[in-house]
Amino acid sequence: MVPNTPTTWTSGLDLPNRLFGSQANRTNRTENGYELYEEDDQFVLTIDLPGYEPEEISLRWHDGRLNVSAEHVDDERGRREQTHRTFRMPKDVLDDDIEASYRNGVLEITLPIEGEFTAGKQIPIES
Repeated sequence: MVPNTPTTWTSGLDLPNRLFGSQANRTNRTENGYELYEEDDQFVLTIDLPGYEPEEISLRWHDGRLNVSAEHVDDERGRREQTHRTFRMPKDVLDDDIEASYRNGVLEITLPIEGEFTAGKQIPIES
């Protein structure tokens, strides 16, 4: 496997695959642009979205998935920035009680947990 480390000539580029950061290291918020943890019977998801206005951010919950998208048009520079990410929670969530706030470029979403791990179909492993 070839490591995904930028060379000096690519290090300053804002490439599309870096919208939410590298997927290789999910424990480092600065690499991912997000952090997800469980606290007090709820999931807390924080996403770094600097430069967006609250009305430019859309959150949708559907079928156990949280879809986060944001779009910003900079008419002065003639640029459009778009971001999209989907999160699936490992436990059932009380979708009517999901709350979100946006302060200082950070979107914080709280998702109250309804129960245990979501049930799924057991898949046998052959040996």
